[in-house]
Amino acid sequence: MSEHSLELKGSLFPLSVLHCSDLSISSLQSLLTAKLAQAPAFFYQAPIVINLQDNDSRPDFVALKQLFTELKLVLVGVTGANAEQKTAAQQAGLAVLQAGKASAAKATEPSAQTAPAAAVKPTQVVVQPQPMDSKIVEQNVRSGQQIYAKGADLIIKGAVGAGAEVIADGNIHIYGSLRGKAIAGASGDSSKRIYCYNMQAELVSIAGNYWLSHSLQGEFWGKPACIRWQGESLVISELV
Repeated sequence: MSEHSLELKGSLFPLSVLHCSDLSISSLQSLLTAKLAQAPAFFYQAPIVINLQDNDSRPDFVALKQLFTELKLVLVGVTGANAEQKTAAQQAGLAVLQAGKASAAKATEPSAQTAPAAAVKPTQVVVQPQPMDSKIVEQNVRSGQQIYAKGADLIIKGAVGAGAEVIADGNIHIYGSLRGKAIAGASGDSSKRIYCYNMQAELVSIAGNYWLSHSLQGEFWGKPACIRWQGESLVISELV
């Protein structure tokens, strides 16, 4: 094989998807500025996809790209676009992405050549989750520190202070207070979870889906808790 050979391989990366009914520049600038102020470090240079599924307008994608650049965000593309929106987005140099659920539904639609269901005996396939290695931290994680467990679960035998950030491709276990940021399933696996003995987090995220502090301040605030992705939302429950 030549040393200058080139390969293109498919992969999965977590992307934040923006849902907004009003994509005018003035309105979006105001809304995004307020949102980014809540967790500026988390969103810095974050890749964003705009969901146009319930929006029939034709946004100014060139102006949107400029706005995202000014806000230190990276506008990657659009999803759920109609034909006119797709053309405009592509002319602005944006990718047109197919939503995962739509792809799955399309893939399961029967074709005219498909044999009747009664003639086919279904085969059940069970996929077992692959075990991950664990990265263990035997001390508190202090403000300004960042710890990343690549391809592994992360176990913190201490507290995560305000201003600290712990990230794992797997699950996160914190045997103390969580006052900083915890990001599990960083490689895109939404089955991962966050466990802690005292929930007072600035931010929690699973596979790019996040909650800020104000969304966590309820029944389980200051208590042992587990955060997981269920259905279409993050869910917090008692750690038992």
